[in-house]
Amino acid sequence: MTRTKASKHPEPARRRPRPLRRPPPGTPPGTVQVDAHAPAPIIRLLSYGPDHAEARDGVAVADLGGLLGQQPVTWVDVAGLGDVATLEALGARFGLHRLALEDVVNLYQRPKVEAYTGYFMVVLRQPWLNGEFSSEQITLFVGPNWLLSFQEQPGDAYDQVRQRICAPGRPIRDLGPAYLAYTLIDAVMDAYFPILERLGEEMETLQDDIMLRPRPEALAAVYHARYALAHLRRTVWPVRELLNAMIRDPLPGVTDETRVYLRDCYDHAILAMEMTESYRDMATDLMDFYLSSMSNRTNEIMKVLTITGSIFIPLTFIAGVYGMNFNTARSPYNMPELNSVLGYPGVLLLMAAVALTMLVWFRRKGWLG
Repeated sequence: MTRTKASKHPEPARRRPRPLRRPPPGTPPGTVQVDAHAPAPIIRLLSYGPDHAEARDGVAVADLGGLLGQQPVTWVDVAGLGDVATLEALGARFGLHRLALEDVVNLYQRPKVEAYTGYFMVVLRQPWLNGEFSSEQITLFVGPNWLLSFQEQPGDAYDQVRQRICAPGRPIRDLGPAYLAYTLIDAVMDAYFPILERLGEEMETLQDDIMLRPRPEALAAVYHARYALAHLRRTVWPVRELLNAMIRDPLPGVTDETRVYLRDCYDHAILAMEMTESYRDMATDLMDFYLSSMSNRTNEIMKVLTITGSIFIPLTFIAGVYGMNFNTARSPYNMPELNSVLGYPGVLLLMAAVALTMLVWFRRKGWLG
């Protein structure tokens, strides 16, 4: 994927960062434990075939039995994971394994693909960036004529996919749920590129700022970018293995034609990984550049202070000598200049001449300018 193509996808709005919650140690496998603050599930259904597409919002789990199978492909999208009864009812309706349903609500999963009898599961992370970086777990279950997707919160990056399905004559209508899964995976991958481009532009701006005027605010911005890139790396890196497994391993419903598209998505993942690594190296270089700039700036300040102090050392000596005020009446060697008419301006001229001589000497030595 080229950067031009990626820029067509608008940057999604940021989600509120979610605290990491894990089940207590010793919890039995397959336990479905949801966050008490998670939103209630909202079910959207999209059934389509070559000649027809129908979308429904707010579908109840009890109504799915009469809606599944009416079209070649049925996409059931669940947004919100705050109701155990709804999730377990969906798991029973689609015959999901208890461990797979547990992975849906355990929101710290690594991107992966797992095959079960008659269906397979894909786990991804949807990135969000708007001041703060966060990500959301996306879980897909792909069956023979259905696709079930779970999201943490309502709102996603799939509106363009829905528009393509609802538009008559689009090729996506002629292909099965495995191709729909590829389309959703590709939409998630496309969401990485605007974020990476924004981080790259931000670091280029930081590089100019650090070069012209290194400030602590710039260093904080670099740390922020490094955190976002580290999080991106953790979410992007496993996608390569995920797509490689979907291309290589036999999965229910994944045809050779779909694998061609998956290989293209694999290229997108490689590009996202390379951009992430490149920007991480750039962030590291910016930190080193900032520290080097601050060190150089400190050295310049110390050089100016040292030169200034070096100039005033002989001036202080002259002023100290003429400030001793020995009585010239007692001895002709006791500073006769104290009684001279031009003594005071003469000493000032002497001090100015010494300072000027030292400045000229410092400049010839290359210590100034």
